[in-house]
Amino acid sequence: MAWDFSTEPEFQESLDWMRAFVREEIWPIETVAHELDQGALDRIYAPLQEQVKRRGLWAAHLPPELGGQGFGQVKLGLMHEILGSSPFAPNAFGNQAPDSGNSEILALAGTEEQKQRWLHPLLAGDLKSAFSMTEPETAGSDPTQLRSRAERDGDGWVINGHKWFSTNASIADFLIVMVVTDPEARPHQRASMFIVPVDTPGVRIVRDVATMEHPYESFGKLGNHAEIRYEDVRVGPEALLGEVGAGFLIAQHRLGPGRIHHCMRWLGVSRRAFDMLCERATYREAQGSVLAEKQTVQNWIADSAAQMQAARLMTLHAAWRMDTEGASAARTDISLIKFYGAQVLHDVVDRALQIHGSLGYSTDLPLEAMYRYARAARFYDGPDEVHRQSVARQILRGYEPPADGIPTEHVPTRREAARRRFADILEAVTAND
Repeated sequence: MAWDFSTEPEFQESLDWMRAFVREEIWPIETVAHELDQGALDRIYAPLQEQVKRRGLWAAHLPPELGGQGFGQVKLGLMHEILGSSPFAPNAFGNQAPDSGNSEILALAGTEEQKQRWLHPLLAGDLKSAFSMTEPETAGSDPTQLRSRAERDGDGWVINGHKWFSTNASIADFLIVMVVTDPEARPHQRASMFIVPVDTPGVRIVRDVATMEHPYESFGKLGNHAEIRYEDVRVGPEALLGEVGAGFLIAQHRLGPGRIHHCMRWLGVSRRAFDMLCERATYREAQGSVLAEKQTVQNWIADSAAQMQAARLMTLHAAWRMDTEGASAARTDISLIKFYGAQVLHDVVDRALQIHGSLGYSTDLPLEAMYRYARAARFYDGPDEVHRQSVARQILRGYEPPADGIPTEHVPTRREAARRRFADILEAVTAND
């Protein structure tokens, strides 16, 4: 089957418009965002979101019957490559995390009532959501270890547990919570998902956790990661999302496309850092010449270009496989791009920061923020080590040990076999000698 990442000219025009729109309308927000509360930020976004809707680019990750554009993963990837250049861009296009992933699982597993109450207002931008799975007491790389519980109470449920890094929970209207419903079930069938309005009694948003990416304490702002206590939170049967015990399966459906979008957004960050790297090389002088004439800097530029091109093609190929063959067929491809793309992001930003020296280390340029952002990429949606392990296991399934314990490429053994095969010719050559 031929690989084809091409898109029609009309979509390329949309990408060109997006590129200019993000640079001219979104990048300026970065410089004043720290001075704005969430209400002011929402007011800035409102007219930008209207422009996006008029262009037919709003909520492009979902099918048209659900209010999206049904673009598929290749087109979405190309969009996210542009949106990734700024952390504020996805929100202007209605496909920001975690809302985009939450809308996908609501579309996949939600009842009609749940879609009417939660999905459609979420897509319209009238509601905000959070995905609450990670716990401070258990390994985020292994969701089969979750401890938070939901126990049946009549026809409803009572939820108790401790979560953190629930992105946007402090500004969310509802939470999608993954908790254990049957601790005796098989590991991947123990957990279920519930839709919990954030104002439900017993839901306590403890704090927004300061991080390397956002090192100053704040509360109730887009992109923050909340710590949450669920204390005897009572919900009805309508809160259950999908089947009992299907939480892990639903999460996997959510994470596959999300990883592709992450990797393309990282390429957007990388490209922005790469542009700064190249610009700096053209005018900064040291030891008698501009940096562009230094072999080390030339190597940085060439290596960065090669890495970005490789990551881009790998990611688009994974997106193409998901579009043409489904998420299961693209599983190994997605794991490959997840750890490789994270490394490329770090390397390119690191080089760009290095060439700027103290200026790059300062907050006068966005590189130091990009660097902190890049570090988290190595464990978001599964740490590098887990994805490497998954790739290796998938690859090794295509191999088996040699029956006789001798390596398949063992030259003496192959030579003996070749001598038997070509005995007549070898004898004739010997006789002629």
